[in-house]
This record gives sequence, structure tokens and C-alpha cells, in this order.
Amino acid sequence: MEIVRLFCTDIAGLRNQALGLAEAAGLTPDLRTLRFRKPWDRIPTSLWFNPRLAVEADAFATPLPPVVMGAGGAGARVAAALRRKDVRAVAIQHPRMALEKFDAVLAARHDGISGPNVIVTRTALHRVTQARLAAEREHWAARFADYRRPLVAVLLGGSNGRYRFEAAQAHALAAQLAQVAREAGLLITPSRRTAPEVIAILRAALEPLGAWIWDFSGENPYFGMLACADAVVVTADSVSMVSEAVATHVPVYLVRLPGKSARIGAFMDALARDGRVRDFAGRLELWNTAPLDDTAEAGAELRRRLGL
Repeated sequence: MEIVRLFCTDIAGLRNQALGLAEAAGLTPDLRTLRFRKPWDRIPTSLWFNPRLAVEADAFATPLPPVVMGAGGAGARVAAALRRKDVRAVAIQHPRMALEKFDAVLAARHDGISGPNVIVTRTALHRVTQARLAAEREHWAARFADYRRPLVAVLLGGSNGRYRFEAAQAHALAAQLAQVAREAGLLITPSRRTAPEVIAILRAALEPLGAWIWDFSGENPYFGMLACADAVVVTADSVSMVSEAVATHVPVYLVRLPGKSARIGAFMDALARDGRVRDFAGRLELWNTAPLDDTAEAGAELRRRLGL
């Protein structure tokens, strides 16, 4: 398989989008996590007139493969800087720069961009394939067999520049999940962004009711939870987490958090209008649904456009 060099910062959502697209396109990923030099680490990427000054040299090591991909603003800047006649550049997400600097741009519909080189998807790109879910289900089914059915996977994000997930929200969510715990099993995974006080509040309220909360030790259960769950509850601060949840076969509930992002809000609202997600209110209803996943098609279309 052809090698593709991937560029992104150390953010799980960006990393999974880049890896997911590479895998879907049948490319072997060479992932480079970007590290910034001072003072560029404090300067918005839109002001980087030369990414080679801002990013550690490992990203630019030669020889370059025929395709480079950048996820997010910094990754896109690096990919565009490396574009040549024999090196095609791909941006994942709105690159916040001229689209013509790329051979292809992969953007979700809530990014609101279009053009001859733009491939639009309904959700963020990700690594949740049906084959991966089947393998994870086989691996984790015995581990989760003793929990009550229906089994609910709860995916937690955290406060960011747009939304708050603090003690008040944790207490409210704990009360709602306690209602669900009376009739269902609960598997809860925090993320790196989940505040310790939030985890402590949920642990105190829900573990006595039989809930299992990952403590970051041992094997990461994230994909196993998605594979084994009968429903998913996910905080609505992360486009990537919600995109991964709706790629499963099961109903998905959103936990709305205080704060505002026009872009993220539009994404969540579109999924609600499509009937793929519902807002969580402490009640569990299971409805018939199907996976919402454009990653495989996006990967195939990228190969076609790049002539791979």
C-alpha cells in the first residue's frame, strides 16, 4: 500500500480522523504529531507565514511520500507547505486557508464549504468500521457479559473553549443516569478532557448502582463499549465522539452542555433532524436505526480523485 504522511496536533479527535481516512483510502499511515517552536506555539496558525519556522523539523523529513494529509489548522498549514508536483496535499476539516492550496479537502457538512476539490461528509471521519466493531465485540463480550441488558455506553468529554462540563453538569447527569441504571447496565468511559471532579461525582453516584467507570488502567475499552452497547449516551461537546457513536447500529443520545458553538451546534442539530440522535433526558428508549458513516465512501472518493 502507498504511504501517506499524516500531520496533526496531539488531539485524539484529529488523530482518529487522519488515521480513519488513511485506512479507508487503503493507505499506510506515517503519523507525525506536530510540536511547535517558540514563540509560534502562542501564535494562531492563520498568522504562520512559514510553517517550517513554527513546527519541529521532523514533520518535514525527506523523502516525502506521494500524499501528505493535515488534520486541523496546523496540520493543513504543514501539508500545504509540502505540496509539490509529485506530492499531493490533503486537508481534513476546514483548513481556514485558500482551498486551492490542496488537491483535496475533506470537510463535514457543518463546515459549510464546497468546491471542486472538496469532499463533503455528514459526520467527522473516524476509525469505527463494522469490521472493527465485530472484532471488538468478540474481544469484549465476555468482559461485559455480567452487566444488565440493555447495556448503555456513556462517553464523556469535558470542558473546552466552547462548552462547560463541571461539577453542576456532573451532578445533573449522575441523577439522569441513576434513573437509567434501574433498568439497564452502565459502562462509562471518561476522556483525557474529563475533569477529575466530574469523574468523582459520577463514580460516587453510579458505582453503588452497578455502573462500571473506566479508571484509565489496562486496555482502553472505548471501541469495545461501542461494539457491545445497546445504546450510547455521549456528551455533545465533541463532533468526533458523536460521529463515532452514530457509526454503530444502536440509538445515540446527546447530553447537551452549557455553552455555544455555532459549528458544533449545527452538527448536533442536523443529526437530531435526521432522527439519528435524540437529546438525553434520563429516560431510555430504544428505536430502530442504522449506522451513519461516510468515511469508507470518502476514502474511496479520495483515491479516485488522486488517481491512486
